[in-house]
Amino acid sequence: MTNKHLKLMQLSLLDEVPELNKIFFLDVFAESYYDTSKKRMRLNTINGQQVPCDIKVSCPSRLLTRYPEGTIFKLDARLVRKGEGKNPYFIAINRNNMQRALEFFDYNLKVQNGFDYVMPKKHKSVIKSAKAV
Repeated sequence: MTNKHLKLMQLSLLDEVPELNKIFFLDVFAESYYDTSKKRMRLNTINGQQVPCDIKVSCPSRLLTRYPEGTIFKLDARLVRKGEGKNPYFIAINRNNMQRALEFFDYNLKVQNGFDYVMPKKHKSVIKSAKAV
C-alpha cells in the first residue's frame, strides 16, 4: 500500500470513527518539521493517538522557531474541514501558551543536543538525600 493510499485511509477515519467527529481535541501531540515548499517550520500530528498521524496543525511559525526541528509539542486543537476534496487540518488553540511536551522530554533533549546525547545520571548523594526526606 502506498503512502498516499495510507494517508487517505487515515483521513477517511475522521468520518468513520465517532470520537473523531468532534470539533475540539485536547492533548494532541505534534512534531515540528521544516517545510521546504513553504520555507518555514510546521507541525504534523504524530502516530499513536486518537487522531490519525500526519494531519497538519496550523500554528504561528514564530512559536515553532524557538525550538529545533523534531521537537514534539502538546496542544489543544480545533478540527477544520474546508469541504470536499480538501484535507482536514487542526488549528492550535491557546497558541501563546503552547510548549514542548513534557512526556517527550528525553526525546526533545536528544533533538536539541544530537541523538548521541546521553542523559546525565543523578549523583548518589542526591539520591540518598532524596530518600532521607
